[in-house]
Amino acid sequence: MKRLGSLVWAMAVALAFLPLAARADLNALTEAAKKEGELTWYVAHYTSEGAEDLGRGFTEMYGIKVNVVRTTAQVAYQRLLQDIKNNQTNCDVFSSTDLGHYARLKAEGRFDKYVPENMSKISPVFQNFDPDGFFQTTAAGMVVITYNTNKVKAEDAPKKWEDLLDIKWKGKVSTGHPGFSGYVGTWVLSMKKLYGWQYFDKLEKNKPQIGRSINDTVTALNAGERQVAAGSDGSTLFSASRGNPLAVVYPSDGSVLIISPSAIMKGTKHPNAAKLFMEYLYTIEAAKISAKHFLIPLRPEVPSPPGAKPISEIKVIRPTVTEVEKGIPEVIEQWRDTFGN
Repeated sequence: MKRLGSLVWAMAVALAFLPLAARADLNALTEAAKKEGELTWYVAHYTSEGAEDLGRGFTEMYGIKVNVVRTTAQVAYQRLLQDIKNNQTNCDVFSSTDLGHYARLKAEGRFDKYVPENMSKISPVFQNFDPDGFFQTTAAGMVVITYNTNKVKAEDAPKKWEDLLDIKWKGKVSTGHPGFSGYVGTWVLSMKKLYGWQYFDKLEKNKPQIGRSINDTVTALNAGERQVAAGSDGSTLFSASRGNPLAVVYPSDGSVLIISPSAIMKGTKHPNAAKLFMEYLYTIEAAKISAKHFLIPLRPEVPSPPGAKPISEIKVIRPTVTEVEKGIPEVIEQWRDTFGN
């Protein structure tokens, strides 16, 4: 019994010092990262302005430069594959909105395993997205119905995804392209799962304007070129906050939840800066920047952006990682067959 009591006491002491040890590890990581001085971030999670804002926040906090390379998800992925083909390690942290990218790159051994110390501080729904610890949720948003309030009254706006198929919206719908945007690819896959490909056969008859990024729908609506869209809640509400005539509808048949992870590339030139950047993406400061750009804040202490519903009040739908990995390449080909681009 005496030995058992000593063991319990030793474990209690060890547990008491865990937070102190974690802080010491983060301090050591910070010093090592500062010596590396910079990192390169391939990112599709945010608008260009949002990504630059997050990079700048990291630099202000730690004095470490972030080379922000913001593109659509598929362009970021192709850039990364070209780096790999050329045996180059340009990217330190990879942040795509297409979950299939992570499944494929993880299977090929392209990521370094890293579980941020700060992950325990984010909302539980976003924790441990990859149980093996190779990629982590660092951003979240939704695909919803969006519209121009100068052209469409709130009571007349589409209320569910099938409403976009109504003939009254012919020549008035805007979308992005699944061959470029992870958000759009996930939305297309979700609609196929809900309604079958006939959903898009019918949508084609309404002659939608098709951009590349899902954020192109914001441009189309603001310009009055189109009246309604399958758009991002974040970029649409951000534009509305600047006085543009935009609003969102959370569809009754489900807003498409986009979980956007990040991962550290194996063989990175700046491993400590990359790890510290992953820690930073889970800070309150980073969550506030995300909320400023109308993405879902990962930290529970940070409120939802103005005009956005809390995720707890929204019906959401989301394909699994396996469905995305297999399904998005398929729907890209189907999309091109149907829409001709």
